[in-house]
Amino acid sequence: MTPDRTDIQTGIVGLGNIGQYHAERLVDLGVPLVGGMDVASEARTRFARRYDVDVYDDHRALYDGIDAVIITTPNKYHEEYAVDAFERGLHVLLEKPLAHSIDSAKRIAEAAAASDGVGMVGFNNRFANTVRIVKNRIERGDLGDVTHIEANYVRRRGIPGRGSWFTRRQIAGGGALIDLGVHAIDLALYLLDYPAVEEVTGVDRGEFGSREEYAYLDMWAEDAGPGGFDVDDSASAFIRCGDNRTISLEVAWATNRPATHEFVARGTDAAARFDLLEGDLSVHSASKAGPDHLEDTTIEARQNDTHSDEQRAFFDRIVESDSDAVGTCADSVQEALTVQRLVDGIYRSSEEGRTVRIDE
Repeated sequence: MTPDRTDIQTGIVGLGNIGQYHAERLVDLGVPLVGGMDVASEARTRFARRYDVDVYDDHRALYDGIDAVIITTPNKYHEEYAVDAFERGLHVLLEKPLAHSIDSAKRIAEAAAASDGVGMVGFNNRFANTVRIVKNRIERGDLGDVTHIEANYVRRRGIPGRGSWFTRRQIAGGGALIDLGVHAIDLALYLLDYPAVEEVTGVDRGEFGSREEYAYLDMWAEDAGPGGFDVDDSASAFIRCGDNRTISLEVAWATNRPATHEFVARGTDAAARFDLLEGDLSVHSASKAGPDHLEDTTIEARQNDTHSDEQRAFFDRIVESDSDAVGTCADSVQEALTVQRLVDGIYRSSEEGRTVRIDE
C-alpha cells in the first residue's frame, strides 16, 4: 500500500535554486507545499508567484502552520532553522552538509536526538540506482569482505561563482571539501555500513580560486573574481576506520586532471566500480574455474532522480514511523555528524601537518 503523504503540510526555508528544485519534486510527489521562507524579498516574490503559496521573512511564522520543513539555506544558517524546527517537533529534511562548523553540527544533532520529529540530511547520492545495486551486492556477500573504498569527486574547472556564499569560509565553512567532499565521505562510509572512524590524515589546497587567470567555464553562478574566494578548491585524504577498513578521498572544484566521479568498493571476492554521475557500473574479479582468468561484468542501471527518491524516502519514513520510533530516527543526522567530524579532522590535519584522531 502506498503511504499517504497528502496530509503532511510542508514548507521550505531557503527559496533559491535548490529550494525551487525541492519544490518541483514536492509537487510531483503529491506532498502539499504550503509555504516558504527567505530573507531575500526577490526570492519570496518569485517563489510565491511560481507556486501560489504564502511566503514569509521569518521562519517562525512558517513553522506555525506546517508539519515538515526542507531547509536549503547557506550552511551557516542551518543551525538556527533546524534546531528551532526540531524543538517544535517538526520533521526536517536538511540539505547537506549538517552545518558550517563541527560545534554547530553537534548542536543540530543534539536537537534531532531529543525531538519527536524525523530528521534526515540530504545525501541524495545514496539513492542513485547504481549505489543501490552496489549496496545490495555488498549486503548479499557478492564482493566478499569490503575493506577499502576509493572515493573521487573531482571537477576540472568547476568552482561555484567566486564571491558567492559557497566560496566564503565564514558562511560555507570550507570549499570543495565541505561541498563535494561530504557527498563522497558519506557514500564511502555508507557502503562500509558506517564503521567507527578512528583517524584521518589529509591536505586541503587553494590553488586555483585565488588566481586572476582562472579559466571560468560553466557553473551555476557568475564569477566575481578571486576577491571573494578564501576556501579550499581541492582536498586529498586517507581515512582509517575500525577493523582496518579504509577510504582514500580525492575531491576538487578545480584541478589539472580530467574530471572523475569514480568510486571503487574493493572486496576480497570482487570489486564494484561505478561512476556516480554517469551511472556506469562494473564488477571485477578473478577465477580459477577453468584456466585462471579475470572476469569483468558490466551492469546496466536505469538513471533515476535521486532528489525525488530522497524526498520519497523522507516522507514515507514520516508516514510509516510509529510514535515510539519517530523519536529515535536520528541515524541520518548522527551519520552526518560523523561526516562533519571527518571534514573537521581533514582541515585540522592539513593545518597541523599530522594525522588526527576522530573523537567520537
